[in-house]
Amino acid sequence: MANGAQNGGNHVTKKPPPEPSPLRRAKFFKANMRILITGGAGFIGSHLVDKLMENEKNEVIVVDNYFTGSKDNLRHWIGHPRFELIRHDVTEPLFVEVDRIYHLACPASPIFYKYNPVKTIKTNVIGTMNMLGLAKRVGARILLTSTSEVYGDPLEHPQMETYWGNVNPIGVRSCYDEGKRVAETLMFDYHRQHGIEIRIARIFNTYGPRMNIDDGRVLSNFIAQAIRDEDLTVQLPGTQTRSFCYVSDMVDGLMRLMEGDNTGPINIGNPGEFTMLELAETVKELINPRVKIVTMENTPDDPRQRKPDIGKAKEELGWEPKIKLRDGIRLMEEDFRKRLHFQESVSLS
Repeated sequence: MANGAQNGGNHVTKKPPPEPSPLRRAKFFKANMRILITGGAGFIGSHLVDKLMENEKNEVIVVDNYFTGSKDNLRHWIGHPRFELIRHDVTEPLFVEVDRIYHLACPASPIFYKYNPVKTIKTNVIGTMNMLGLAKRVGARILLTSTSEVYGDPLEHPQMETYWGNVNPIGVRSCYDEGKRVAETLMFDYHRQHGIEIRIARIFNTYGPRMNIDDGRVLSNFIAQAIRDEDLTVQLPGTQTRSFCYVSDMVDGLMRLMEGDNTGPINIGNPGEFTMLELAETVKELINPRVKIVTMENTPDDPRQRKPDIGKAKEELGWEPKIKLRDGIRLMEEDFRKRLHFQESVSLS
């Protein structure tokens, strides 16, 4: 049984949410929803932009410092009258009028967040404080994309939202793991103290088109290696497990959480569980049967197992993933092949 009492669910707030701009009640004002996405030029963020832009009543503002994101992910929206792109680092304050804030900004791959761990924890803590300050000023609802990493190397399996985690506070991954845990704390403190409307999603491994090809995450590694005719490198022991959610399912879950009535935290992920060796075999079978699977030393604090309990998401959001891993790998392979072919043609020209 999980240690501790329920830490999610709906909370009685001490104060009512702040009032939005008086313009919202003016007769001449267009009833558009102004939505801010931090980290919106990244992998998940750019897919969220695509989905939100489908609604003609949405105006979308993206802020990104392009540390891991790319303008290429959003080039089809640049110049659109309902879309705005701002180069900005969330560790600095931001002043805009919005109704919703999706706070995604943070490097999510170990290669990137270990590169500058101090900047990573600043993004998680100061960046989240700045976005909560903005939500407080303008009366916006804010959603934080937290992470399954808050569970650390879990002693409970599968992981429920009530589980408090097993995290190393001084390890090489702590800038991300503990940073996200502090971000969740800040969200609930602003909610209780200032009446801010909050939503917290604990997202599990997500994959799909637009992932950084060389970001060090296991599925993008395997697919890129298979396309390049390289050995698939499995970190020892190979029996550690992960669960993989296709990006369109993830975006659907985030939007349902934002517009629902539950503060969270709510796990958003696919409960299908695969060992790293099983994943490598699947990629080999689907993409390149000629490649070999080899093993290599593991990185410190790598969790042995990871699988979400999504009972709360099903009950509260009516959400569960639809895309099977084998189908999602095919879609990701097509995107990777196009981008790798483009990189090769540019390097040869």
